[in-house]
Amino acid sequence: MVERNRWHNLVAHLVLCVGVLIIVFPIYLAFVGATHSSQDMAQSPIPIWFGPEGLTNIKTVFIGEESGSSNLLPVSQMMWVSFISAVCIAFGKITISLLSAFAIVYFQFPFRKTVFWGIFITLMLPIEVRIVPTYQVIADFGLVNSYAGLTIPLMASATATFLFRQFFLTVPDELTEAAKMDGAKPIRFFWDVLMPLSRTCMAALFVIQFIYGWNQYLWPLLMSTEERMYPIVVGIRSMTAGADPQIQWNLVMSTALLAMLPPVMVVLLMQKWFIKGLVDPEK
Repeated sequence: MVERNRWHNLVAHLVLCVGVLIIVFPIYLAFVGATHSSQDMAQSPIPIWFGPEGLTNIKTVFIGEESGSSNLLPVSQMMWVSFISAVCIAFGKITISLLSAFAIVYFQFPFRKTVFWGIFITLMLPIEVRIVPTYQVIADFGLVNSYAGLTIPLMASATATFLFRQFFLTVPDELTEAAKMDGAKPIRFFWDVLMPLSRTCMAALFVIQFIYGWNQYLWPLLMSTEERMYPIVVGIRSMTAGADPQIQWNLVMSTALLAMLPPVMVVLLMQKWFIKGLVDPEK
């Protein structure tokens, strides 16, 4: 039994508080910067308390009003592109991984284990490694500046396939035998038995993959040569591309805050399912 020590607990909580402050402080500065004018943010030192321009800055970036000498791309459009891409990537990864794991576990075919390990080895080939041939294929199909080009190359997931395979291996064989005795075909067994059992796993993976798709930068940077297809991350980068005196940091901070909202909302709304899918052995 571990003996409780008041001083150890105090030190542990102090370390945790310091860690939280280090993580939260940049977010606090983003909130502060989003409430000031560009002139205030150009001062040195920058303000460390909230100003009166918060709603004005949010409105300016959200609807893309002209500000100064720059014509801002609407953040609402960039968030829509990011949202569609993230949802398509998440659902695509889950669908492909479910079907591939189902085939590997429940079908007997030659080189089944070889196929699985071939899928698993692709973990060593992320999009950054194969980006040139992947881009060439997408460009040859004419999918540049399209949602298909932004999402299809990112849909395959060896990690999700592995997780679903491991979960399917824990499903009792009695369920499979009972389904066969009832005359259920493979697709019926998959839809009526495995899918309901996999709901928490799918929810946990959806949260992870949605955030993964939302935060994509390198691939959308190549795929979106037109501003109308800029996702939010690429849009933030384009806002900071000029010389530092020309950057309107108040608008950049406002855009960054808006970019944080959808992932935070997904995590908050699906927190229960996310935790259950990761830690609950019964699923």
